[in-house]
Parts: sequence; C-alpha cells; structure tokens
Amino acid sequence: MVIPKALRDEAGLTAGAEVDIEFRDGRIELEATTVPMRIARRSQRATIEAEGAMPTLTGAEVRAVLERVRR
Repeated sequence: MVIPKALRDEAGLTAGAEVDIEFRDGRIELEATTVPMRIARRSQRATIEAEGAMPTLTGAEVRAVLERVRR
C-alpha cells in the first residue's frame, strides 16, 4: 500500500513502520502502531504485552473511546 509522503510525515510513519488496519463504518482506517506488542504465555493463557512504555491516557481520551465504541 502506498501512502503519500505528506500523510506519512503527518502521521510520523517511517519506512517499514507497522500500521493497524480496520474496516469501520464503511471505511478503511489505518492507525500507526506506536508500541510494539508481543504474545506472552502464562500457564494456559496467552496475553498481549507491550514491549515498551505505554502512553498515559487522559480521562477525556478514555471517555472519547467509550463513546465511539458505544455508537
């Protein structure tokens, strides 16, 4: 997939950067993957863990996500 340079620059994407792709509400959305993840196995369970520090979410960001998911 080719993403125009101006959009790559605005999103902070570099060569080889990973993106998450979702089909939502009739459109394709790309989101830059900011923190690499790994699958960790603990006993009989598998969990997904961040390989680095996760950004802190504000209360407003959490509310915005909840409202978007509820629609």
